[in-house]
Amino acid sequence: MLRTRFAPSPTGYLHIGGVRTALFCWLFAKAGGGKFILRIDDTDWRRNVDEALHPILDGLRWLGIDWDEGPEVGGPLGPYFQSQRAEKYKAAAEKLLQAGLAYRDYATAEELQAERKAAEAEKRSFVYSRKWMAETPKDQARFEAEGRSAVVRLKMPREGKLVIDDLVRGPVEFDWAQEQDHVIQRADGSCLYHLASVVDDHDMQISHVIRAEEHLSNTPRQVFIGQSLGYELPKYAHLPFVAEPGSRNKLSKRKLAKYLGNRDFAQLLDHGRQIAQRIGLDADPETFNPVVVDFYRQVGYLPEAIVNYLALLGWSWDDKTEHFTRRELVERFSLDRINKAPGSFDPKKLQAFQERHMLEVPIEQKMKMVLPFLEKAGLLDAVDHDRLESMLSQILEICGDRIKLSGDILLYADFFFVADDALAYDEKAFEKRLRKPAEAAGLLTKLKDRLAAAEPFDAPSLERLLHEFTEIEGIKIGQIIHALRVAVTGKAFGPGMFDCLAVLGKESCLKRIDRALFINRDTGLAEGIM
Repeated sequence: MLRTRFAPSPTGYLHIGGVRTALFCWLFAKAGGGKFILRIDDTDWRRNVDEALHPILDGLRWLGIDWDEGPEVGGPLGPYFQSQRAEKYKAAAEKLLQAGLAYRDYATAEELQAERKAAEAEKRSFVYSRKWMAETPKDQARFEAEGRSAVVRLKMPREGKLVIDDLVRGPVEFDWAQEQDHVIQRADGSCLYHLASVVDDHDMQISHVIRAEEHLSNTPRQVFIGQSLGYELPKYAHLPFVAEPGSRNKLSKRKLAKYLGNRDFAQLLDHGRQIAQRIGLDADPETFNPVVVDFYRQVGYLPEAIVNYLALLGWSWDDKTEHFTRRELVERFSLDRINKAPGSFDPKKLQAFQERHMLEVPIEQKMKMVLPFLEKAGLLDAVDHDRLESMLSQILEICGDRIKLSGDILLYADFFFVADDALAYDEKAFEKRLRKPAEAAGLLTKLKDRLAAAEPFDAPSLERLLHEFTEIEGIKIGQIIHALRVAVTGKAFGPGMFDCLAVLGKESCLKRIDRALFINRDTGLAEGIM
């Protein structure tokens, strides 16, 4: 059976590139009627971060990249944490030792460094001399009598070539003489990733190893381990890395400051930070970072949009189709359509996918998506909960495509959910639209009286009312509508003005206008101005 695996290390939050790899593994398995296995490669206990495991699991689940076997799911070939499989690796290392395909090496770090420097001075490639290799029990006893401790190294071939038929890159050739005698077991008995990964892939019956191209250089030693242990080798496919915006360099979550020089990336992050600020979310660059998948979940992106975008970051169906449902991706995905060149992370294009997918979401689903953001921001306390559903439906309807992310409800429509006497006014907008124009307060006072008598209080009727008012007063609509918007919403921009008035209702609108006029009479920055 076709079986793929994604094997992240719990050393940090899930990188966009890692998610793309997981997605391709998942798509390939589903397209071939196989299984997708999630394995946690936590052999390096010094770098593991327990808190990072759940964001990895939660991030994959959020994206719909579910696993058939693995953590919290189980399966017949577990355990699925390398930290729980140590005895299997030790047994494999011992088998390699017994077969003479690995050896105990007693060299010190200083002795190895001296050999490297000598090779450098002679302008030749470094190849370990195996001077401190214990070939017999007598050698082992002699070295240990000197107080030395041993690691276990692979006894790699020193001649010939290895050719791998990579399913993405085609035939790839390696010269065995260039391969080092890699360490597979530390002096403390713990085994390293390369041995553990090969053993696990065999035990878990992985048929296809699909991973980032940075692992291509690891393949010869892993092939050697697998062949030496008598395993049937999986097929390999190495994916091009995800590149920085507008660059061919690899995208890294540690280069946030550098990426801020890209306008689209900076706007993406700023947008997210505005939402984060409203819900009291810590915007720590280590975790709140557009290179980390959790960023998108926290600010309200659609997982379908992220999946659609990432699928096209290195893969294509043809030269024109970009919009895919998950089912269509599964039906069409194949490794032979993966590009060999790196795909550049494009924040603007990602945003375009988000906006396109958001337009397809029905109002009922959007309501469920935005409610958690309103709750986190504490904006539901002042709302009549009997009216909440119909009110929220109306708000989303009039906001239309302004709500590009679920979190945008806090940036464009928060004023609907605050008490009339707690509405905060944007300082610049208040100064420009209410304080500065000499006629603004007087016109707003007159308009308020007409609004108080308005029946019905709906958008079409209110629009007619305002146009009649401007004709009677002999003014342009811009002389009053901006002041009205700031008075009732606190903002200089937002959904259609008449829709806002109708949703807020007459009583709230009148109270807010009164409050704005009261604040306007104050000569300083009064309470409520922000």
